[in-house]
Amino acid sequence: MKILQYNRCRLVFYLLFSCLLLTGCNPPQTDPSSGTSITATIENKGSDTIVNLALAWAETYQMSHPEVRISVTGGGSGTGFAALINATVDIANASRRIKPEEQAAAEANGITPVEYVIARDAIAIIVNQENPIAQLTLDQVSDIYSGEINNWMDVGGENRPIVRLSRETNSGTHVYFLENVIRKGDKEEKTLFSTDTLLLPSSEGISAEIRQNPNAIGYDGLGYVTDDLKVVAISRGDADPFVLPSAETVDSMEYPIARDLYMYTAGEPTGTVKAYLDWIISPEAQLIVSRLGFVPIIP
Repeated sequence: MKILQYNRCRLVFYLLFSCLLLTGCNPPQTDPSSGTSITATIENKGSDTIVNLALAWAETYQMSHPEVRISVTGGGSGTGFAALINATVDIANASRRIKPEEQAAAEANGITPVEYVIARDAIAIIVNQENPIAQLTLDQVSDIYSGEINNWMDVGGENRPIVRLSRETNSGTHVYFLENVIRKGDKEEKTLFSTDTLLLPSSEGISAEIRQNPNAIGYDGLGYVTDDLKVVAISRGDADPFVLPSAETVDSMEYPIARDLYMYTAGEPTGTVKAYLDWIISPEAQLIVSRLGFVPIIP
């Protein structure tokens, strides 16, 4: 009996010792650049419109919080919402609001999406620098993208075919543009993009195509518009003024194609994620919004 008890004690000791060895073989993750132990990781995925802003935020935040690692990836608003529904991200970035079917899918998976407005953006209509067109009404933009207008001559330009460029369907900007520009906010309207619209995977792709194609028209978030692109002034109607996109015209609601940008969490955030979101709406983080060409939500 004493031998059996002794053997049991040896077995318990061996198992405890093995656990200690295994724990010792897996030390806490360390930031190689600073040697700081990483105690929390935030997974952040979604909108390509927001990705550059999210990367700048993450880089700045980690400088003062080296114990936190923030992973930022794009892929489109739809990708972010899918990851939120599947509980594989802490924060989903979106350039549109969550759809009812996405909300339902999340709730069916035991997740209640919580929405945060983190910045504002104007969608600029852009053309090649050689294009003489300087202004368009919303109706004209809608007719161009739906295929009702196919030649620049029909809107006061040269006799050239119009080449329509758009983001891909997984993009929140694509969805916003379809619903609020092509369909002009009418929920009963079923008009679609013209079938010959070229769908490009990124804002940079649209800009690159417009730089080399004098017949092209595209749209991009204001933060992605560079000086070598021509921005078209937009009016709500024939009797309304033509307005260029800017932080000022977004804040004053003069520019007609403007929207909020969002982050979503799975339920009310706590701990590290809450602290990060609180920082994002702070004056320090909102200065980064302005620097990257977006519109801050606080003065």
